[in-house]
Amino acid sequence: MQYGPLKILSGGASPSFARRLAEHLGQELGHVHIQRFADGEVFVEVGDNIRGRDVFVIQSTCPPVNEHLMELLVIMDAVKRASADRVTVVTPYFGYARQDRKVSPRTPISAKLVADLLQVAGADRLLTVDLHAGQIQGFFDIPVDHLYASSALIAEVRRITEQHDVVVVSPDSGGVPRARAYAKELGVPLAVIDKRRDRPNEIAEMRIVGDVEGRYAVLVDDMVDTAGTLTRAAGALKQKGAVAVSAVCSHGVLSGPAVDRVEDSVLEHLVVSDTIPLRDHAEACNKIRVVSVAALLGEAIRRIHTGDSVSSLFTLEG
Repeated sequence: MQYGPLKILSGGASPSFARRLAEHLGQELGHVHIQRFADGEVFVEVGDNIRGRDVFVIQSTCPPVNEHLMELLVIMDAVKRASADRVTVVTPYFGYARQDRKVSPRTPISAKLVADLLQVAGADRLLTVDLHAGQIQGFFDIPVDHLYASSALIAEVRRITEQHDVVVVSPDSGGVPRARAYAKELGVPLAVIDKRRDRPNEIAEMRIVGDVEGRYAVLVDDMVDTAGTLTRAAGALKQKGAVAVSAVCSHGVLSGPAVDRVEDSVLEHLVVSDTIPLRDHAEACNKIRVVSVAALLGEAIRRIHTGDSVSSLFTLEG
């Protein structure tokens, strides 16, 4: 099926990322005027004619999550009412993804709620990076293209393997498939940290399965939030004989004390992608490095628009 001409629009969460993405496609970023009423209500006006266009709305639902989510929903409503031909939501970071199942009685499945909201607002397709749980794709009744930042991040890990004897480490059992893919691609061994969590962001017990002694340990995860688990895992690896520890995470949420914890930890480096814009404190941290996935998403947008296959972009975990 042929759609109208391509148009890239951006919310307020990550305008610099959207500009890099548009530049990769040789496009000018569309004009979206966003303002708040005195009581906090979001008002949006699209400044370009998008009637009959194939529109891609770029917006990570990153902190403040609720603000950016509501902003995205209002932008989509404005776009649909402006008679866009198709609306693809591009959320490099999909907020609420950790709430993908009932963890106890009388609790919500908020990831499903967000999926419903996006579809009701008019999304015809979703493009995202490194969902916390892959099954979230099944919450949608529209096509979902789930890409992985590993295609950009793997180069950073490869530089370490050229100089050190590396072991890739999964910080928990849920991340084993991701870490195993890195280890297989790099031809290095795999270790796993077995942890027991009493409550969110708090670890009660941690032990390491695998040989890390005398090796450079690289922790691989999908996101780093408060960095409590990550920095504690790094310390445990050092205690078990790792000569050095770095971490590679797709999404640098870096909430609360995260940056200070990284700065004070044994971590050599924390490598994150630009799915979430870093705050000033994080940008000033010498241990934090950023790798861009704008080219990856730009290529995916080009292929979605032209009807070409996107499957070759599903690197490692794909």
